Amino acid sequence: MKKQIINIAPLQAAKVAAVLYLLISLPFVLIMGMSMGAVRATGMPGLSMGVLILLPIVYAVFGGLFTLIGAWIYNLVAGMTGGFEVTTREA
Repeated sequence: MKKQIINIAPLQAAKVAAVLYLLISLPFVLIMGMSMGAVRATGMPGLSMGVLILLPIVYAVFGGLFTLIGAWIYNLVAGMTGGFEVTTREA
């Protein structure tokens, strides 16, 4: 059975993407935080905690924003081309 995706709700897609980007970035922040301790032990300057906290938030905001724009553009293009075609079957 073939179905077409002809519309994506931009705000809903942006909300989901923002949360996903935030969650995806958290492990990297933890790794960077642990490496900050090693860098400071050597006496070299490193990232501040403020930057470390701000990075996932900025990543989530921009990820959500660009997803919003991408969904909006997809809806325009899908109106002209018919959108993605997806094949499904009953389980």
